[in-house]
Amino acid sequence: MNILEQIIAHKRNEVEQLRKAANIDRLLDKMPEHCPVRSMKTVLARSATGIIAEFKRKSPSKGWIHPDARVEEVVPLYEKGGATASSVLTDERFFGGTPDDLRRARECAGIPLLRKDFIVDEYQLYQARALGADAVLLIASALSPETCARFTGLAHRLGLEVLLELHGEEELGYLENSEADMIGVNNRNLTTFVTDVTHSFRMIERLPAEKICISESGISAPDTVRRLREAGFRGFLMGENFMKHEQPGAALADFIKQLEK
Repeated sequence: MNILEQIIAHKRNEVEQLRKAANIDRLLDKMPEHCPVRSMKTVLARSATGIIAEFKRKSPSKGWIHPDARVEEVVPLYEKGGATASSVLTDERFFGGTPDDLRRARECAGIPLLRKDFIVDEYQLYQARALGADAVLLIASALSPETCARFTGLAHRLGLEVLLELHGEEELGYLENSEADMIGVNNRNLTTFVTDVTHSFRMIERLPAEKICISESGISAPDTVRRLREAGFRGFLMGENFMKHEQPGAALADFIKQLEK
């Protein structure tokens, strides 16, 4: 069983336990009635940098990156430092996050928030909205095309935007009649967790020009962002490059200053 299969198996068991603790009706009661959904797609289209700064404490490949990081300290400084949006890891076992990280991020930041997790059940979409997410990640490698389409429809009914993540050309069929708001290319192989940014340059030629495209993982240099933008990407999801620093917000601010030179 590879890493992705381990994560998915664990996630299905985790969701079953969550359902027992709080069913969907209870989540509906927690839905924010007057909390406006911030459009991640719109801000990326308008942004000159497109940086989606990620909050995460660990990864399956690197282990702990910043174990004592506090979301209420990091995410507001991401916003102040110029992040267009923020991605919050809510998986505990493999990434050191919790759903409560997303709730606390919403309480202290005004930029669009992406719930980054392995979505395998409709329950997680209701939960994402209840916690204050503006967008959710759907991973093609973890879902069938039919399930992706169904989850996208439900996410939209809940007021959430969808980032559909692809890993290879064999997943391009997921884009047929897809209503996803954004298309992501993950430069990390989810079976080996090896990253290769050149993967984005190969994939962008096959992606629909009308969609907001996001390059994810393995980005560490301003020049790489510039070249990806020239190739057609409008969003750049970066986590470890900032979280490995004692002050992730300061690292982001410095990166954007270099990017704007």
